[in-house]
Amino acid sequence: MSSALSLLELLAPYPPGWGGVLLAGALSTLAISLGAYGIGILIGLAGALGKLAGGRPLVIALDLYTTAVRAIPELILIVGLYYAGTDGINRVLLAAGLPPIEINGFVAAVAVLGIVQGAYMTEVLRGAILAVPVGQIEAAKAFGMRPSLRFRRIVLPALIPNALPGLANLWMCVTKDSALIAVVGYQELALATRLAAGNTKHYFLFFFAAALLYLAITLVSNVLFGALEGHFRRGQPKNA
Repeated sequence: MSSALSLLELLAPYPPGWGGVLLAGALSTLAISLGAYGIGILIGLAGALGKLAGGRPLVIALDLYTTAVRAIPELILIVGLYYAGTDGINRVLLAAGLPPIEINGFVAAVAVLGIVQGAYMTEVLRGAILAVPVGQIEAAKAFGMRPSLRFRRIVLPALIPNALPGLANLWMCVTKDSALIAVVGYQELALATRLAAGNTKHYFLFFFAAALLYLAITLVSNVLFGALEGHFRRGQPKNA
């Protein structure tokens, strides 16, 4: 009983318990993931449209970006972009006669993961746009719709149901990839777990608790994405 009580005290949300630290880490994980996911969608949408409608130089540049990011392990990209990005910005500032800056860890984490997500989003959204029936787009052109109106009224509503399964997978990936940010010293759930386990020597307890928090995030995400897919596929056959 005393052992169980000790474990409960360790997981308490207030000191000397570490539950509050874990929950704060989980919130940081969600904040990093949401920020990176939003940036990834913007980059991905621009990249998909650029690949489908851009000139040859733009298509080649986008191909290099998506191929390089998908080929290199995320850990190397995160460490490289974090340190190289900070160094590059400070060199530019130095050349302009301005003092160097210390980039906030949260901002760096969101930006780096957003760039990584953007490469995968580009291919997911490009495939979703290509899956839109050509006849619908041709009909919109025949009615004299401008490209922007065609995209908003025809392409966007049709591509969302096609893209949602891939977008859901990318959301699951970014929640797990956010743990890699611990290597650059920003405290999210993985680093908070290491701190709690290292200070108390209860490694199994805290890593098991962290696994349950990641599982909870995944289960809630599944429900949300399932509801979104049901909403956007309403009126369509279930096997569509």
